[in-house]
Amino acid sequence: MSFYSEAEPVRGDVLPAAPGISRIVAPNPGGFTYWGTNTYLIDEGDGFAVLDPGPDSESHLVAILKATGGRVKRIVVSHTHPDHIDGLPALKAATGAPTYGYFASATPVFTPDIPLHDNDVVAGWTALYTPGHAADHLCFARDGVVLTADHIMSWSTSIVSPPQGNMTQYFASLRRMLAREDALYLPGHGPGIPDPARYGNFLLQHRLQREAAIGNALSAGPQTPGELVLALYVDLKPALRPAAERSVLAHLHKLRDDGVAREDGGVWVSV
Repeated sequence: MSFYSEAEPVRGDVLPAAPGISRIVAPNPGGFTYWGTNTYLIDEGDGFAVLDPGPDSESHLVAILKATGGRVKRIVVSHTHPDHIDGLPALKAATGAPTYGYFASATPVFTPDIPLHDNDVVAGWTALYTPGHAADHLCFARDGVVLTADHIMSWSTSIVSPPQGNMTQYFASLRRMLAREDALYLPGHGPGIPDPARYGNFLLQHRLQREAAIGNALSAGPQTPGELVLALYVDLKPALRPAAERSVLAHLHKLRDDGVAREDGGVWVSV
């Protein structure tokens, strides 16, 4: 099992994702966004729900309005990271559509018009509170399809960066998804995932292997997160080291929660 890839999409194209659901990939490619953020357009018959407006981009806004004919009934937010919500004010101003998101927003720049709690239903979609990547992360499930946003991505593992990212919560949220019987994941970056159970288990095993490697490294002696990155990440590009260090720190926090590691002045030791 491996990650998924796709050719770079034509900017502004409306790509089919599932029956009644399409996506437009925002023009914000990068090391943490793949080709860009997926904005999903969900046809409700008399209008559209838009999941994650994406970055603040005039061309992306124009593409959304063209694809929906401006008939946007609601704007749904999976989580409040900038690459998913910076385009929200412009889309709301253009359509007047109400916003939906987790009731405890993780940023002061966004307060949903209609706050959502775990298992609330929006236009037939059940909100699943899935913290880990973000403290206010929601997935949305309906008829075997789950809009997984950044909790489960197809092109890469999710970034878990403290303090808003929490590895203990990420593991719990991932296991929650694995307990379900779904047919398709539609992630916030990259193509759809047609084998959710197999892929979810692949992600879980990947994280467990990383956790075990960190634990084994600590058993050899005290280390800082930076030292662990150098020891465990082979051929890592220097530009990605800060993100890798944040991920290692998140794993260390989970090991601390599990009672098998502790921090002493920025240095971590096994217990």
